[in-house]
Amino acid sequence: MDSLTLFCTGAVLAGGLYWFVCILGPAEQKGKRAVDLSGGSISSENVQDQYKQYWSFFRRPKEIETAEKVPDFVDTFYNLVTDIYEWGWGQSFHFSPAYPGKSHRDATRLHEEMAVDLIYVKPGDRILDAGCGVGGPMRAIAAHSRANVVGITINEYQVNRAKAHNKKAGLDSLCEVVCGNFLEMPFPDNSFDGAYSIEATCHAPKLEEVYAEIFRVMKPGSLYVSYEWVTTDKFNADDPEHVEVIQGIERGDALPGLRRYSDIAETARKVGFEVVKERDLAKPPSQPWWTRLKMGRLAYWRNHIVIIVLAALGIAPKGTVDVHEMLFKTADFLTRGGESGIFSPMHMILCRKPESPTST
Repeated sequence: MDSLTLFCTGAVLAGGLYWFVCILGPAEQKGKRAVDLSGGSISSENVQDQYKQYWSFFRRPKEIETAEKVPDFVDTFYNLVTDIYEWGWGQSFHFSPAYPGKSHRDATRLHEEMAVDLIYVKPGDRILDAGCGVGGPMRAIAAHSRANVVGITINEYQVNRAKAHNKKAGLDSLCEVVCGNFLEMPFPDNSFDGAYSIEATCHAPKLEEVYAEIFRVMKPGSLYVSYEWVTTDKFNADDPEHVEVIQGIERGDALPGLRRYSDIAETARKVGFEVVKERDLAKPPSQPWWTRLKMGRLAYWRNHIVIIVLAALGIAPKGTVDVHEMLFKTADFLTRGGESGIFSPMHMILCRKPESPTST
């Protein structure tokens, strides 16, 4: 190797190091460093194979719709994407309306705090986070309300990440994380003073099943709020472009199938809930939620180059490039869904469990 090659190699490595440290931001801000990207609980040598297996689900749609298959499908997805989400997006794996003059982080926090304000919990109350991810919303809600938040996620890697974040934030006394399926939760009947889910129940094969389980563990008289992913009244199932966008969102976000906005309240009532309020938080006067995706396109390309380099050097697992490319394409489908108005990730429904629940 001649001196020019050595110099160029050193310059590339130095530039890459500067990129990681000074441009991409420290772990305290991003949640994860680029050099620590992994496949979650999947061993590095199996990431690419697991990605191919995840993608193969969409060639067998009947398996996606089978309830017993979906938890493994979703678990695989979050093993593949959790580190990338934390690195590129943050610790709250959801959207929020844009607030004039507010940063994305502040807008996210306000969106989370609104959820717990809607269910009127008091300090010391015990509430459920159904589908907590790595716990970004949990920590914001615990800090805001001083309630005791119990989160459940299907993914063991996310449990470990959430516990580490809780401890680092000094909120581990208020936040508990359980690994489990929110369709079969390991909690007694009537044991929570309230519950919420933020863009999580979309992963359930049947909304009725997860709503019924949340209903079971809530105390009579308590409130539940959910931000749901839905197709809106503008979606036309006979429009090929609309179908392409919705299917792109489903494939890139591990969804058994998006539901219509009109199905949400009907399902809640079916399991016994009283519907207190229902509103699409993405509609005006809310500012567009998808602007964050459009503004982040340069960052996506920058991050993709970084991942290609890391994978080539053997630092990131093989398959990480494919996963990031999938998420990049999904961001485009989400943007198109938002701009056209056929998709919303924040259809809000507020429900109450009756004081004397009727049999369901």
